[in-house]
Amino acid sequence: MKLKAKGKIQIGVLLLPGLLIFGLFTVYPIVRLFIMSMTKWDFGSFANQELIGFANYMEVLTDKDFHVVFGNTIIYTLITVPGQMILGLLIALLINSLLRGQIPFRVAYYLPVITSWVIASLVFKYVFNTEGLLNYFLCNVIHLSKQNIHWLDTRWGGMAVAMLLGTWKGIGWNMVVFLAALQTVPLELYESAALDGANSWHKFFDITIPSIRGTILFALVMLTIGGFNVYTSIKLITDGKPGHQTDVVLTWMYYKAFSAGKFGYAAALSFIIAIVLAILAVIQFRLMENKE
Repeated sequence: MKLKAKGKIQIGVLLLPGLLIFGLFTVYPIVRLFIMSMTKWDFGSFANQELIGFANYMEVLTDKDFHVVFGNTIIYTLITVPGQMILGLLIALLINSLLRGQIPFRVAYYLPVITSWVIASLVFKYVFNTEGLLNYFLCNVIHLSKQNIHWLDTRWGGMAVAMLLGTWKGIGWNMVVFLAALQTVPLELYESAALDGANSWHKFFDITIPSIRGTILFALVMLTIGGFNVYTSIKLITDGKPGHQTDVVLTWMYYKAFSAGKFGYAAALSFIIAIVLAILAVIQFRLMENKE
């Protein structure tokens, strides 16, 4: 009994520093943020925050600008997530089929992943700017257009450029994840299927996809969270212009907190997005369980 008690004390002592850090930097900020979301907290009320209940949540949900911002985030996620996964899986299949020389291709496709979001966003902004490289090429090189195209001055133009960047930058990560999963699929399954007369499509849908279903679910959940967390590319490429029409939830949250000074609104928005992400993750897991 003494040895068991001593062991429990040792375990507690070892866990204590980690628990303190977790409580201080994770649990406490979440609790403090929730309290902030229930108060009227702005530039004029730092000293005395009035408790207003769920008024901030109602303001967020009835805000027409939030509806536009939330729609942009949903569209960004719906376009970039399938794009990254499909292209990443396709490239992984092609690389996995190579008998040699895989490493150069893996490095080449992974380079965009390790490229800074700031650098990539500024390059895309330079290319698609009204006086940028793409318009110069279209107007002065191949003479396809007589005047410069305002790619970034409209809602859908700016969103399209941001989604193109998000898809391009995430293909390499998906390629690495799916390639690792493909290399765990037993070759005997493909050999048996070939003996039964299965073609490439049957092998892909009846063997490959079921074998890497867990990896597909992992990538889907992680990319969905990443889609809702997009910030840098939107901030640097469009900065929400025109009139916050290209803002997403994080850039809108930043604007409401540090430009408009509505910290309670921003805190409530963060909890609403967290709830939405939790619901989406549960739905995705349930759908994959049903397919299983």
